[in-house]
Amino acid sequence: MKILIIGATGMAGSALVTEALGRGHQVTALARSTEKLAQLPTNDQLTTKVQDAFALTTADLTAYDAVIDAFATAPAQAYRHVDLATHLVAQLRDTTTPRLAFILGAGSLTTGTDHHLFVRDIEQDPQAAAFVSVPQNQLAELTFLRTVTNVNWVGVSPAANFHPGPAVPAIQGTDELLANAQGTSGTSAGTMAVAILDELTTPKHHQTRFTVADR
Repeated sequence: MKILIIGATGMAGSALVTEALGRGHQVTALARSTEKLAQLPTNDQLTTKVQDAFALTTADLTAYDAVIDAFATAPAQAYRHVDLATHLVAQLRDTTTPRLAFILGAGSLTTGTDHHLFVRDIEQDPQAAAFVSVPQNQLAELTFLRTVTNVNWVGVSPAANFHPGPAVPAIQGTDELLANAQGTSGTSAGTMAVAILDELTTPKHHQTRFTVADR
């Protein structure tokens, strides 16, 4: 496949670049920093591109089989998660290609016996005040995506602790926050990359969100 990865130099994006290249796909890595793009692995199948994701046009996007939104931004501009999702969807209304894959936060997952949103727990943690806007806006992003019926999209949420690391055996779910047998709720960037590339290779979810966690 020809795959565009937005936010390709971040934790999730760089893991996706490595995984996609390892599977033989043609990858375009898009980011805002020439210096960070230069740190990606050298590969004949990799093209790097410095561009504002908000400037991507329909023609730009439809040149690919899949577009992965691994965009990250400072908490003060967390609303840009929603803005980018709406921009990408607007460019691709009434299309089936490319497939749009969004990395969403864990905050939109449910937890507890009352199945409340995990973001409500995050909001109660004083230490989360500096970054809580990110899961709040990723919840808004998913809420928007769930209204979209004429674009080929899929969303993936990590578990509570989304962290760097290689892929490990994983468990998957739909809308409930996952934890392994030891009670740990975490997803490595490598595990996320494998889950997304597996989904793009063999689609099992359409216009919905699923979640993946380290086993």
